[in-house]
Amino acid sequence: MQDRIAQLAETVRFAAADRRRLCIRAGGTKDFYGNPSNGERLDPRPLCGVVDFDPAELVLTARGGTPLAEVESLLAARGQMLGFEPPHFGSGATIGGCVAAGLAGPRATCPGPGRGAIRDFVLGAQLLDGRGRLLRFGGTVIKNVAGYDLARALAGSLGILGVIIELSLRVVPKPICEITLQFELDEVAALERMNAWGRETACFSAAASEAGRLTVRLSGARAAVVAVRKKFGGEALADGDGFWSALREQRSEFFAGDAPVWRLSVPSNARPVSLGASELIEGAGSVRWLRTGLPAAEVRRRAAELGGIATLFRGGSPDQGVFAPLPPVLMRINAALKAEFDPAGIFNFGRLIAGL
Repeated sequence: MQDRIAQLAETVRFAAADRRRLCIRAGGTKDFYGNPSNGERLDPRPLCGVVDFDPAELVLTARGGTPLAEVESLLAARGQMLGFEPPHFGSGATIGGCVAAGLAGPRATCPGPGRGAIRDFVLGAQLLDGRGRLLRFGGTVIKNVAGYDLARALAGSLGILGVIIELSLRVVPKPICEITLQFELDEVAALERMNAWGRETACFSAAASEAGRLTVRLSGARAAVVAVRKKFGGEALADGDGFWSALREQRSEFFAGDAPVWRLSVPSNARPVSLGASELIEGAGSVRWLRTGLPAAEVRRRAAELGGIATLFRGGSPDQGVFAPLPPVLMRINAALKAEFDPAGIFNFGRLIAGL
């Protein structure tokens, strides 16, 4: 494995010397996401395999090219899981690509223990930077905080800082019991229920509202789930796992068709978007999905009115800008990070931020 890392480092050093751009791409399952990028392909999948897994400590360490399905299968065999419930978007997904994309599933946006964004689960990392150096951040135990923020910075970086060689992630136990309930409610009432239930019970682990129907998942100890289910009411959905899998992988009917998909991140108690577009509310109300051909400026204006931002998640014209423009201060911080880790600007140029 060290020989493979050395070969990769040599490739990076030669590319940096020639100012030759590299496109870090493993299975390509997230190619649709982010700004267009170009360059010679750099495939990290030869750097694969689980390095260490300690179920008692709830920590797993794997190389970046390890298939995401392999990681999840190993965890499931020990009754554990990734708390951020990442989407695959294809069979070629890797754990490194999962972290680099920073995309999480329905469980991530609900309050409660063992949930949260990907960055909340990254304990440590090894990164091959634009100088061909192997850098180590963080640690492999939950209580270790040294360098923690630098490891977390890789989540959602879309490969612009370097090649993720290895990751140490906090994992969580799988819930003993889960049940999915459905209610007939309009958007306003659904948002009120989401916010109230998110405060009331730790069992509230996912929610989605679309076309007058609110779907809620309860997870936890059997007695707790049964008690909350009795209090909430609603109709039990027979194939709850299938519903949440289809939502996470965007195979549900809402995502079908050619209209661009927008993801709005807003306060959970924000009003409905109300742009005359198809809308799906996820989590505790903080994620709003839109299917619309409206101009980017109009969608982003409405997101700002609601106190959030809008991302062109899939489809549409790249010249609209995939991500919301950064304020000058954040732009300077991102430019400084890019210059520190990739001074020649060879990694995934422009994928996350135009010009970086």
